[in-house]
Amino acid sequence: MRILLTGGSSFTGLWFARSLAAKGHTVVAPLRGSDYSDLRGSRVAELRRVAEVVEDCPFGSARFRDLAGTGSWDLLCQHAAQTGDYRNPDFDVIGAVADNTKNLVAVLKKMMDRGSAGVVLTGSVFEQDEGAGDAPLRAFSPYGLSKGLTWQYYRFLSETMHFNLGKFVIANPIGPFEEPRFCSYLIRTWFKGEVPAVRTPLYVRDNIHVDLLATAYAAFAESVPLHQGIAKLHPSFYVESQGAFAQRFAAEMSSRLGVACPVTLLQQEDFTEPMVRINTDRIDGAGLGWSETSAWDAEAEFYEQAAK
Repeated sequence: MRILLTGGSSFTGLWFARSLAAKGHTVVAPLRGSDYSDLRGSRVAELRRVAEVVEDCPFGSARFRDLAGTGSWDLLCQHAAQTGDYRNPDFDVIGAVADNTKNLVAVLKKMMDRGSAGVVLTGSVFEQDEGAGDAPLRAFSPYGLSKGLTWQYYRFLSETMHFNLGKFVIANPIGPFEEPRFCSYLIRTWFKGEVPAVRTPLYVRDNIHVDLLATAYAAFAESVPLHQGIAKLHPSFYVESQGAFAQRFAAEMSSRLGVACPVTLLQQEDFTEPMVRINTDRIDGAGLGWSETSAWDAEAEFYEQAAK
């Protein structure tokens, strides 16, 4: 397939591009800008190995619409989304939805006129009405709300413009090229010879290796053109408390990094988020030819290289 993939400079976007290319698909990755540095710059360098990168081509722009009308496309993989400061309670929900759907109808018409068979939209388990957990399944944040509203518009267009639509819902991916969040904090603290503290060990979440997630994504993307209407996948793997996951991560990293990896689980005082939010479709890694041991090896190697 010839696939137009947005959001390729992101952590998961890079891995999605890799998996799609590994399955023999031609991936074209329009990027919002052209000047990338640090971790995102490293991801863009990796992205160029597997995809044709088109710079200064934000979604819905005139350049993007021209690209959508060039040649024929089999699939639009809309992975990009306005994130900004996604933890900010003042996150601009309406502005993000407008950005995520800018000139969407025009883009879709251009692609459908040239034979596009469908769209894969990336969702989040932290948006409203996704995954499983404490009821009601509210959005975790204004950012999550923007993702859910973006999905509603895509679903409406799928039902009225009659194109196949797949929603791939992400929980908590981990792995090489990840933004410096929880796992990075643990690793950096261990490298300093200190003991990291987990402040919310009771939250039950759903962590998944990014290469497994990407393998599932590529298989799902291939299925969308063959499935009439709307389909969803909620990939799930390590469903456990964040305290249990921190201990799992420590056990896997200690021998590989050659350093002590203790963890302190604090008495949780922050209960502002739902206690449980997880995905629902357990992924059979072995069935997809994926190796859990290799995934942990790659994770440790990435952080070892980053520390040098």
